[in-house]
Amino acid sequence: MTGVRVLRIAAQVEAASLGLLLANLLTVHTEVVASLGGPVHGTAYLIVILTVRRASADPTARWQTWIPGIGGLLALRQLGRVATRTPPGTHGS
Repeated sequence: MTGVRVLRIAAQVEAASLGLLLANLLTVHTEVVASLGGPVHGTAYLIVILTVRRASADPTARWQTWIPGIGGLLALRQLGRVATRTPPGTHGS
């Protein structure tokens, strides 16, 4: 798998698992959901941080990964912006 694909999957799992954990906390607070969702979220969070660290030197994408839940999605968007920028000196021609 490519780094971007791993990042995309991990970012989606991170966001979904945090949403599930928060919904569980605000509603029924089932221990099983918390005990399974917590490690899934934590692992996805670490994968996002490490994948961006290895894949990009962009400082904005790197600090965005530290935002729990949405950091991976923000970093994906930032990396997409960096990839589509016009290189200096070409002036879009």
